[in-house]
Amino acid sequence: MPASVEPSSAEQAASVDRTPPLRVALFTDNYGPGHSGLLYAVQFLEGELLARGFQVQVVAPACDGPNPYRAHPHRSELRLPGIPVPGMSLTMATGRGFEQALAQLAADPPDVIHVHGLGSVGLLGVWAADRLGVPLMVTWHTDFEAYADHYALLAPVADAYIRALKAATNGMDRPQLKRLARFFQPRWWRRGKLTRRGVLNAAREMLEAADLVTTPSDKTAVRCIELAPNAHIRVVPNGADALPPGPPLPPAHGPRILYVGRIAPEKSIGLLVDAFEWVREELPNAELMIVGNWRTGRLLEQKLRTARRRGGVTLVGQVPREQLGPYYAAADVFAFPSTTDTQALVLHEAAHAGLPIVSCDHELRLVVDEGVNGAFARPTPESFARQLVMMLHHLEDPKFRALASQRSREMASWWTIKNQSEAIMQLYRDLAARRPVEASLRAVPPA
Repeated sequence: MPASVEPSSAEQAASVDRTPPLRVALFTDNYGPGHSGLLYAVQFLEGELLARGFQVQVVAPACDGPNPYRAHPHRSELRLPGIPVPGMSLTMATGRGFEQALAQLAADPPDVIHVHGLGSVGLLGVWAADRLGVPLMVTWHTDFEAYADHYALLAPVADAYIRALKAATNGMDRPQLKRLARFFQPRWWRRGKLTRRGVLNAAREMLEAADLVTTPSDKTAVRCIELAPNAHIRVVPNGADALPPGPPLPPAHGPRILYVGRIAPEKSIGLLVDAFEWVREELPNAELMIVGNWRTGRLLEQKLRTARRRGGVTLVGQVPREQLGPYYAAADVFAFPSTTDTQALVLHEAAHAGLPIVSCDHELRLVVDEGVNGAFARPTPESFARQLVMMLHHLEDPKFRALASQRSREMASWWTIKNQSEAIMQLYRDLAARRPVEASLRAVPPA
């Protein structure tokens, strides 16, 4: 073709089609057996990558769990020996088999390694990227500091975690990763130390060693830059789509408040139950519907049973995600008491359903426009109850209800699985081509 002639759009498309598909390895510590926001975030991305022709390898602990893409021809798995984590629906890789896994990855290296979380499998991903010279992206899914007090549950498997850490740092080339060795002294791993100084310092070194760190919200980006000032960070919210409709639930006798999610102390379920007592004093016919496995902890279970006996509280139990649509559709307002989430996909599901939101987390605003489709409370029963009651009173005005519903759906449409996946795939292409990626600590809605 003469130099003066530009290739046609069809020729350009053909050229793109001839480009070999990128091979991406997703390393995650949470691929079952239980359901979680992190699991869904990884699988949503995985599905979009496969649909766009990417080749995907999932590296995760061996366990039974939801695995919708198991038989896909462009997908493979590398499962590692693991043990159940006491008190959690989670399996953790022990560090055994890491060298063999690295040899298998080295035989056919991916173009990009994407680490989801900084557990033992996350460490293997960092290790593999370093050893193989592959670009490394880390997504920071968990607010370590907020969950620190709950890490005591990991004490029985701390030895396995330390073995993984030691294995993962053997032979590292990146300077940040070589410094990890100083956190392996026995004094770091006494009960309580694991949850704070040792883990957070090790996390800092791994984040700063990554070519790119993505976070699902502005809130998480701030936490990340405080922990790892030299990390290269970009906010890319996880995507969530509207849930399918289903048979409608029986109508409530009064306004219905909905909570969907894990029933765990760090989710502030006790705060929600206490606040609802105050709500019932103002609105005696109000109902609180809690969807999630509430038989997971003795103290919380007892509190929830007591609340149900007092009246107005419905404990639905665990519902498969694809069947949650009718629960959102049957509610008047979504209550979010947690302050430990990094994004909370349930907020996006509620917004897709047109629900207004009352939240205790002032930093999670991706789908909340204060005063329009949402309100923020301090994390106290009195404050939370007041905001719930005020929102329910506002919803008695049809015009307010319609505007709130419209705004929720509009904001939810910004952060779909398609939009997130397109952003992530472009980052993969840039990393694989060694192109610079602009840092950004704010989520920007698509144009």
